[in-house]
Amino acid sequence: MANGNEEARNILIERNLRLVAHIAKKYSTSNVEQDDLISIGTIGLIKGINSFNVEKGARLSTYVSRCIDNEILMHLRATKKLSAEVYLNEPIGKDKDDNVVTLQEVLENSDRNIEDEVDIKLKIKLLYEKMKSILKDREKTILELRFGLCGTKPKTQNEIAKMMGISRSYVSRIETKAINKLSKEIKE
Repeated sequence: MANGNEEARNILIERNLRLVAHIAKKYSTSNVEQDDLISIGTIGLIKGINSFNVEKGARLSTYVSRCIDNEILMHLRATKKLSAEVYLNEPIGKDKDDNVVTLQEVLENSDRNIEDEVDIKLKIKLLYEKMKSILKDREKTILELRFGLCGTKPKTQNEIAKMMGISRSYVSRIETKAINKLSKEIKE
């Protein structure tokens, strides 16, 4: 093969196919079919045989084993990335009439149930009333700044700390205390 004999290269590939099957068995717990793993491993075998250099001192079987392993691992990483992708036209469930619903339909449908809208508005009104009656001025101000409740952009604890001349951890404690007060009051 080192002299360019194509037949010798093919013999090396054929005689090492069992090695591919053996290595592919290690990955049998993955979600990829065994036949696919063997095909991918065979690509690694061919790449390994093509790039093998006898002068480097490694045995052929050792070298191509790493090549087969690497090819399978690269494929598994690539499919893992793809499995996290979400497509807008894929079905995500069914509605109450047993029609298939896609993510795109959910995102496009901005119509909310009127009862839910009224309920949310009542809860927001109650929250603002409780904030006025229960919280101290500093607590109220921190919550308003932190969550953008006065129509402003929400601010970080660091930004609020600089504005008020106090530490970030103190802002965090005040925020937590205020939320707990509101939570307790609203639950009652």
